[in-house]
Amino acid sequence: MAFAITQNCCNDASCLSVCPVNCIHPTPGEADFGKTDLLYIDPRSCIDCGACADACPVDAITRVSRLTDDQAIYADINADYYRDKPAVAQWDPPKFPPAAVNDFARFEVAIVGTGPSASYTAQALLRVPSSRITFYDKLDVAGGLARFGVAPDHIGTRQISEHFRSLFVHPRVTMKLGVEVGVDVTHEEVRRRYDAVVYAVGADSDRPLDIPGIDLPGSVSARTLVGWYTGHPGVPADAIDLDGIERVTIIGNGNVALDAARILTADPDDLAGTEISLHALATLRRSTVKEVVIAARRGPEFAAFTRSECQALVSRRSVDVAVSGPPEALSVIDDLPLSAPASALRGVVNCEGSIPATRRRIVFAFGRAPVRVNGTDRVESVDFAGGTTVASDLVLQAIGYRGTPSPGVPFDAERGAIRNVGGRMIGEDGNPATGRYVVGWAKRGATGGIGDNKVDAEETVDALLEDLANNPPGPKRRLPRVLARKV
Repeated sequence: MAFAITQNCCNDASCLSVCPVNCIHPTPGEADFGKTDLLYIDPRSCIDCGACADACPVDAITRVSRLTDDQAIYADINADYYRDKPAVAQWDPPKFPPAAVNDFARFEVAIVGTGPSASYTAQALLRVPSSRITFYDKLDVAGGLARFGVAPDHIGTRQISEHFRSLFVHPRVTMKLGVEVGVDVTHEEVRRRYDAVVYAVGADSDRPLDIPGIDLPGSVSARTLVGWYTGHPGVPADAIDLDGIERVTIIGNGNVALDAARILTADPDDLAGTEISLHALATLRRSTVKEVVIAARRGPEFAAFTRSECQALVSRRSVDVAVSGPPEALSVIDDLPLSAPASALRGVVNCEGSIPATRRRIVFAFGRAPVRVNGTDRVESVDFAGGTTVASDLVLQAIGYRGTPSPGVPFDAERGAIRNVGGRMIGEDGNPATGRYVVGWAKRGATGGIGDNKVDAEETVDALLEDLANNPPGPKRRLPRVLARKV
């Protein structure tokens, strides 16, 4: 009986290296790696050894015979991926570190950030015995997106934090928390102190939504909501007020939008045993939210969420799920392939958007491009192209993130990321900035999930090690004593 990969899949490909029969795809060497919601196990080739399940950092791999009723669809999803593919695909070519890697003299790397991309970078560097790593984080706690960006009820995905925890106490690792590079210490000072600096700072601001009324009270970034319910120290406990809120409209339809909709409509008792912040849980217990509308500019075939996240909403029995939008937009749902994100919405009710009388409801509103947020003292409704208006008590903006420029770091304003090629930072003169590198969302823009950072980080580390092999480390200047202590 084969295994199947389910909702929690983080796509970091840890399972690939332990599979003895090459039955898990796509691999990093294949064209669609990083473009699929999940990795998939070929039921025709799987020998039921369970090695992949043991290697998975988020417990996403389960024997098909043990799938719950809500998970049973994943057996079909895994098999459907291989419908038009050969039973055994070609192995990726092996990759080797630079030949001189074991002869390196001691070298020191600063990693700015402590989230998943930073952690995968550290994992790759620690394979080299002469490496020493110092993490910098402006927060007083480590974890980044893995800690403050994953919804508290995604218990499996949050296990990735446990996967990284050992890094922070590794004997060759130093932690400097509560130290913001570029503020408490300059970028140039850090660069002079270390043989290399890797920026893993993520994308900490919102993509702008330039429509009238978007700045009205009651219009809030979904990023703020996420930080509020995960207990981010930079988000006040009173940042979200749900008193008197009945309908919430979320502009955007990525996974963050779905997380927000799920948390706002969840039974607080189901969240009580999770790592949700206590102030968020108390507010949700008083919540009067009856409906959450997820507004997508385009049709279901262009859905930005993943199928597994949508499936999780549809599978809940305590909250209704419906769709709305122009008939031509909704007509494609039944014809979508099983792996398409919006195929999870097959068979759900087409509604007119009225507030339900008894049960909470989530409405996927397709073909709804926002043009104005209306209100006097606060949000009252949202106008969409085509003449549709949705009464709303709260608006959440969830159209994506982008990086924030920092003086001394070359920034690509169009991509919202640090300027780089293959992880090597590119200076203002168009040449590589010697000894400076970038990973994660700061490297590629705010795309991809936690696991996508593993291959991304390994590419950057390969570049870093190649550069060190060509230019061995030189003498370094000590930082001021106040910043040189271990936290």
